[in-house]
Amino acid sequence: MSEPHDPEPRVDRTAFSIVSSFEEADAEDDAYWRSRTPAERLVHLELLRRINYGDAAAGRLQRVLELAWATWR
Repeated sequence: MSEPHDPEPRVDRTAFSIVSSFEEADAEDDAYWRSRTPAERLVHLELLRRINYGDAAAGRLQRVLELAWATWR
């Protein structure tokens, strides 16, 4: 798998398999990710975050505080 700071993520096209059901595909996905270390999972999570959010992924999260007043009954 490519590193998260690579400009173009690469797909290993030799690592595909054919399954006959969605349940079987989910089971294979689960087995694959359970075989990875927590650090490898976090690296991939960061890659997906950057793919989905682009440049906004490097920004900080907003913190919002809102007070809501309610009347007592």
